[in-house]
Amino acid sequence: MKNFSEKTMTGLLVIGCAMVLTTGAAPAPQRNITHANRSIFILPSNPREGRDPFFPDSTRPYKIAVAANPRVADVSSLVVKGFSGSMNRRLVIINNHTFAAGDEGDVVTPDGRIHLSCIEIRTNSVVIEVGGQRHELFYSDQL
Repeated sequence: MKNFSEKTMTGLLVIGCAMVLTTGAAPAPQRNITHANRSIFILPSNPREGRDPFFPDSTRPYKIAVAANPRVADVSSLVVKGFSGSMNRRLVIINNHTFAAGDEGDVVTPDGRIHLSCIEIRTNSVVIEVGGQRHELFYSDQL
């Protein structure tokens, strides 16, 4: 019986010490992660620009680099359907997709999806960026 109570007391003492030590611990400091901390990887488009260090004879990186080159998007199928929201927070509807200034997303067109960024919403037009090029789309009542 004495052995059991000694083990019980020792266990309770260990648990108590652990509780005291963990409750007094300070929270971990928050780190501010900025865009400057991001890594940039450039895929080679041919063997002279670089190769895969794990599979040096592979041609896979060159196929991906060629496929990753974006094609020029046809913005003629993008239509401003209307504006909404308050004057402080304007919204624009482009091909049935709503954007605020600074938003980006995919818009469905007859030629496929187009990824665009809404740069600025003006009184009767919107400035968008598609594939690194800026375009201004005007609103027309004649839909």
